[in-house]
Parts: sequence; structure tokens; C-alpha cells
Amino acid sequence: MPNRNPRRITSLVAAAFLAACTGDRAPTTATGSPSLASRVAAIGAMKINEVESSGGVPGDWVELYNVSAAPVDVSGHIFRDNNDAVAYVIPAGTIVPANGFLVLEESQFSFGIGSADAARLFLPDGSTLVDSYSWTAHAPTTYGRCPDGTGAFQVTTVTTKGAANDCAPRIVINEVESSGGDPGDWAELKNLGPAPVDLGGYVFRDNSDASNYVIPAGTIIPANGYIVLDEAQFGFGLGSGDAARLFAPGGTALVDNYAWTAHSATTYGRCPDGSGAFTTTSASTKGALNACGAIATTVKINEVESNLGVPGDWVELHNSANAAIDLTGYVFRDNVDAAQHVLPAGSIIPANGFLVLDEAQIGFGLGGGDAARLFAPGGTILLDSYVWTVHAMITYGRCPDGSGAFVQTSASTKGAPNACAPEPLYLPWPGSASVENAEMGGLVTSNLSGLFFEGSRASKSQGPGVLWAVRNGPGALFRLLGADFTWRPDAANGWNTGKLLRYPNGTGDVDAEGVTMVDGMIYVAAERNNSASGVSRNSILRYDITGSAAELVATNEFDVTALLPANGANLGLEAIAYIPDAVLVANGFFDETLGVTYNPASYPNHGSGLFMVGVENGGIVYVFALNHTTNVATRVASFTSGFPQVMDLAYDRELGHLWAVCDNGCNGRSTILRIDTAPGSATRGRFVVTQRFERPMGMPNLNNEGFTIAPLSECVSGARQAFWADDGATSTFSIRRGTVTCSPF
Repeated sequence: MPNRNPRRITSLVAAAFLAACTGDRAPTTATGSPSLASRVAAIGAMKINEVESSGGVPGDWVELYNVSAAPVDVSGHIFRDNNDAVAYVIPAGTIVPANGFLVLEESQFSFGIGSADAARLFLPDGSTLVDSYSWTAHAPTTYGRCPDGTGAFQVTTVTTKGAANDCAPRIVINEVESSGGDPGDWAELKNLGPAPVDLGGYVFRDNSDASNYVIPAGTIIPANGYIVLDEAQFGFGLGSGDAARLFAPGGTALVDNYAWTAHSATTYGRCPDGSGAFTTTSASTKGALNACGAIATTVKINEVESNLGVPGDWVELHNSANAAIDLTGYVFRDNVDAAQHVLPAGSIIPANGFLVLDEAQIGFGLGGGDAARLFAPGGTILLDSYVWTVHAMITYGRCPDGSGAFVQTSASTKGAPNACAPEPLYLPWPGSASVENAEMGGLVTSNLSGLFFEGSRASKSQGPGVLWAVRNGPGALFRLLGADFTWRPDAANGWNTGKLLRYPNGTGDVDAEGVTMVDGMIYVAAERNNSASGVSRNSILRYDITGSAAELVATNEFDVTALLPANGANLGLEAIAYIPDAVLVANGFFDETLGVTYNPASYPNHGSGLFMVGVENGGIVYVFALNHTTNVATRVASFTSGFPQVMDLAYDRELGHLWAVCDNGCNGRSTILRIDTAPGSATRGRFVVTQRFERPMGMPNLNNEGFTIAPLSECVSGARQAFWADDGATSTFSIRRGTVTCSPF
């Protein structure tokens, strides 16, 4: 192959180009065109560098960049969008400095740039293309080369008109849940850039520098996507007055932050998503586009038929607004995300009216333990839901329509107002109307929850029995004695300040909510480990209370989380009671799991009775057999407490009453439940509400989370003591007492 001189080849190419530029084309400016050398320089040096097509300041604009180390004269060069019919001739004497910028404004070139358009730069001949860029949609900021002049176009981090492009990754705090989300507090990050970003090494903190979470290597946030940091990951909760801060690797350079002074009713989020100021969102949208606009919050799940209705299962929606609402695109699901029905175009629900979704439309049936859920378009924003554990006798419906709690209706009213029975009659409290403080004050500062009364002591001279109480945070058990009828911690065996509760491995902070005693052993109902407060851990824990150790380590843990409907970490097990097998068998208790009358022999190693546990969210009581050899719980049955939430359970062994109590959310009311023994009854063998009582008239509507009663041996003049535990420790008092009758109801 002959030896060729590269410099000569380059010179020939340049000469050929110069010759082409000296043809007969007329100049494009009145004052003439730039030198031929300058034209050659423009071909390699001048680049379209940044484009604003969506109404910048003061309008659309295009930025040119000179990548060379010498000035370039662009006099007479022509700028066009994607339309050859429009053109802007750059004025004579326009010089772009070495490694410098030139901005062409909309007010100069006199035409706007569209959402699907192009920016093109030509030599003065109008046909030789110097550089171009085209796009199909407006950029949220601008389109720019990264790095300047040489890199590919991408969405810039911020607009940098007439200056170097900002191409650094842009990660923002986008949405914050600080008040116990699902499964706990969380912060959502958004990547505003067009490329994935590895967040490995970035640091997340709240308003304390001591709270420090380093994001693991390989944590990728997608282009224009989201990633959620959960409380269970970062290891600390977010407070009502707090902050969410993101730092670059090393923990020094602040990337983004948001601070607030009170919990949001929903969440705090940027509106518009990713770029706007923080505001209270219309709904939580964890890991998805923020809910910034008005959504149909007036549309509710109103009535549910899950057991072979006409012509099949169905769900009724109700609109409480005074105007019709178009539900096109809204999503309906049962308890399985994969089963969904997108409401078709024209799905209009009238003002103050109803819309029925039939099984034939939605394409799936509803089970005996299922849910009905309505989502906004896109399927991420949950608008309303209802969960049930067994088929209704007729239907489940809100009473009153659209706003009330779900109850068993008295008739199916598909597409019409619900058949709501009158509100149940609540009788006056069956004891003294007066209530008094039962401890000296300051027993705990807050968080006292479940109570249990352990019989009488050896003689009246020693006072009444022992009052057991649990605190939910930090989790602890108290043994209280009632000398002179003022209850104080037992001063012996390390009980003077209560004993901290641990899991079987000796660790954790048990969120103790309910307590009972069986054969001298304490059983505690807990909804989570406070050391990982964002994660549900619904457990029944057994403790040996002998000895003087300052802490109690559980001998057994029965984790029932998987046997319950999903709930928030702070909405789980709240109450516990124990009923002997002899009582259950004598009354024909029905085993819903096996579908037969309860037989204790079906549940080996469970002891001599079953445990009733109440779940705060929904007010359902679940019945479990606990195998003390395998530490496995088996669900036997479930029933409603009569309340939308249940705070404690207390079983009166002597009169056969199962008490269920609610807190200030239900005005401090109580129900009595018994096993239905009526022949031919549809609920035979199941617990049903037989009486309802108001709280004592002399007791304020307190956040009472604990309740227990003394045995009949404590009766004086036909009455015995009843106790309530106030989680809020109102006026520094956590335990109050009144009386309840010793007679059967």
C-alpha cells in the first residue's frame, strides 16, 4: 500500500470545502458573510448545546456553544426549527468566544419552539448543516448536552441559560410519611434525571445528625423513577416535628431536605411531583406519582355481597357529593392485587347516588375472607376499602350510607340506600356512676395499656388481689398491690418500677398491649417490636413471673401475623383473654377452621383453653389454640366485638361474660359477648353481642386501653371493683376504678 501524507489529505479536503463555499450563492446578510476560514471553524466548533422549548424566561431559547479554543464568527448563520419555511439569520458581527456561549431568544428569531420539534444551525448558505437536535416532548427543565458541546443530549438538572450545563444527578425528597404508614414511617426519593443513579453511599437523616442511614451499594433509582426508604431500613422513626434530609456520599454535602412541624393528615409531597413545593397530598402514593389533584374522595365502598347474590357477588359504591362524578379509569380490586377491574369510559356515579359493580363485570368473585378496594386511576392511590373475615348473613353495608361504619344489614339493597337497623341501645353502666383514681399518680408517664385482675390474696387483711398491667412502650409488666385500695407497684422481687419485657432471644422492646394470666403464667398480646416499630409482629408471648430479675424473657412466642389480615404496625393485637375448654365445650362453641363443633383433642399441646385476641383495626376478635411444644398458633374462629376497634378483653369466669371495651373513639363503651346456644340459630356456637353499655357517667371520655374486673369474692354490697387503664395518663393518673354489679345480666 503506498505511503500517504495525512496532512496533505487534510489540506485537500479543506481546499475542496473552501472551493465549494466560493460558489455563486448569494450572501445571506446585507453586510456580507464571515470569512471562509470562520465557516470551516463553525462546522467543527459550533454546537446546539441547550434548548428551552416550554416557555422559558422570557420565552423559548436555544443556546449555542463554541467547543474550540478560538472565537468563531457566526454572522449570517441560519437558525431553524423543524420547519424549513421559518429561518432566523444571525446578525453580522456576532462572535462566539472561545469555549463560550451564545443564546438565541424567541424574541429574536420570532417563532416558538414546540413540544415535538428541532433546533438546527446552518451555514450562511442555508443548506450546510452545522448541528441539530430534535425531541418529541417538552423537557421538565431543558434539554442539554452533557458534557457541554460534546456529550449526548439529556434532561438537565436545572436550566443554565448561557452557562455550563448542569448534568449532575438530581435526586429529591419527594414524599414523606411520618405518622405510622404501612408498614411504618418512610421517605420517598425521586430521580429527576433521564438515567438510573446508584444511590450507594448516600446518607439519609432526620433532623438529628445522630440518626444516620447509609444507603447500601447497588441501590439503583430508575430514570425518572422512585425509591422508598422504609423505617425498617433506616432504623428510626420520623416525628411530628422533624425533617427528612439526603446527603451525598460522605454525609457532608446536602442534596435535598424537607422539614415539617406536625404530622400530615395523609403525607407531605411535592406538587407537581418531583419539582413543586411540599404540600399535604390528597392521598398517600408510596413509590408512585404524588396525588396532587382532587380525587373522588366522596365515593365510598358502601355495600358488599360476597355470597351468591343476584346474579352473583357485587359491590356498591356511593357518591356523597352533590354532583355526578366520572369514575372512568378507577380501579377495583379484592384482596389480591392481580385481580383488578378498570372501570370503563362512561362510568358515571350520580350525585348522592349509587353505582354497582357486578361479578360479571369485574371478572372475579368475592370470598368469605376478602376485601373490596377502590383505587384512583393508575391503581396506586387507595380511596376506600373494606375487609371482612366471613360472609355476611345478608350483606355488609355502611350505616348511614357513605359515611358510617360497616355493619350487617337487615336486607340487601343493591343500588339503593342501605337497610340500616337503628343504632343499638347502649344501657347505662351496670355499676356506680362515679369513678376515682386508683393509684397515687405518676405510675407511668403514658402508654399503660392492658389490665388483668388476679383473684384475692390469702386474706382480706392483706387487701384485694393483684392487678397486673402492661405498658406498651417501653414494653413492661407491672405487679400492683392494693393496700388501702390505692394501687402501688409491689416493692418486692424487683417489681417496684415494673419489669421490661423481651422476646425469647432476650432482645427487643415488646409493644405490650394486652395481658392475661393462665396457670400462674403471664400471656401478653403485642403488635410489634418497638425496636423495629414500622414492622407488624403480632405475637402472643408467655412469661414466667417467678424470680427477681429486672427483665422478663419470654419462654414462648406465638407469632400470628400471617394468620391475621394485613394491618398497620400500630393497628394490630390490642387485647387478650383466655376461656377454658370446659366452658367452650359446654356451650357448643363452633370451630370455624374445621367446620365442626369445637373438640379440644383436635389441637394437641394447647393446654386447657383457647386465647381470644382483639385486633385494634376492625374490632375483630380472633380465637387461637397455642401449641406450647411447637410454638405454633392455629386460628380456630373469629367474631366481631361490636366495635370498629377493640382495646381490651376481659373474661368473667364466674358469670360467663366476655367483656370487650373500646376507647374514646367509641365513647368508652363496652359490650358483653356470649356463645349463642339457641337451637336453630344461624349463629349457634358463635360469640354474639348480648348487651351494650355506656361508660360510667362520672368518667370522662378517656383513651382507655385496658379494662378488668375483680372476681365475685371481692363483692361488697352487691358490687365489685372495675378498673380502666388510660394510655394518655390524663392528669398524671393511668388507672381509674369504679364498680360493676355482681349479679348476672
